[in-house]
Amino acid sequence: MTGARRAGDGMGQQDRAARTRRVIVETAAAVFDELGYDGASTTEILARCGLTRGALYFHFPSKEAIAQAVVAARAEVLVPPERAVRLQAAIDLTLRFADRLQHDAVLRAAVRLTTGQSSFTRPDTLPYRSSADVIRGLLREAAEGGELLATVEPGEVAQLIVGSFAGIQLLSQVYEERRDLTSRVTKMWKYLLPGLAVPGLLPRLVLSLPQGTDPHGTDPHGARLADGSCRVPAAPPVGASAPPVCRAASSPAVARVPHPRMRRADDVAGGRRPRRGPAV
Repeated sequence: MTGARRAGDGMGQQDRAARTRRVIVETAAAVFDELGYDGASTTEILARCGLTRGALYFHFPSKEAIAQAVVAARAEVLVPPERAVRLQAAIDLTLRFADRLQHDAVLRAAVRLTTGQSSFTRPDTLPYRSSADVIRGLLREAAEGGELLATVEPGEVAQLIVGSFAGIQLLSQVYEERRDLTSRVTKMWKYLLPGLAVPGLLPRLVLSLPQGTDPHGTDPHGARLADGSCRVPAAPPVGASAPPVCRAASSPAVARVPHPRMRRADDVAGGRRPRRGPAV
């Protein structure tokens, strides 16, 4: 009985320590996001979270260690959603990241710490390499499933997407404090996809973010069809040249798409007009 009580006390202490650590990270992130690394201080962090200096240093020996923890928390957002079409998973991942960046102080602080000029010793290119690795993995799965054109090299495209997103979020921050970020990311995909996806898949891809869904799960609301401004334009033919050669052009991966989010696109193809979806 005593052993069980001690085990329970140990688990309770671990839970309290984890909660305290999380409070420090979230509070520090808000300070970093507002003041930057050089403008932030442990005194300000303590004043906002209400902890003692001893409690803070028990978990983090320095301000730099706190900043490293904030940057590490960025990985929580890089979990791909479950989608039958892997290219759709890549699209949704970037849109969800953009949406979280508008509302999540920890994520905003992580981005600021890794892109801003400050005395913070940044973890080199790890955040960008981590993002590129996730996107590259999704694109490789998309290629294996016959979703991509034969000319697409997943590693090169992953670097292009990560670099484009980084620039887009910076411009959105400067112009609109990221209020238009998801719209900008949607436009990025609108013009990238004709050079990536097999033609038969383009009308089935959705470039809008479902609302009220699990960030890492499936879309419980089923099919969604954005308005014309968000649909992917088909790639126009070049002269009299043959259509692009596709990986596994007859692959069932392109024809499969019993993916619930694609049904309204199939209705359009069959002549049935669905109700207009939300504009992005």
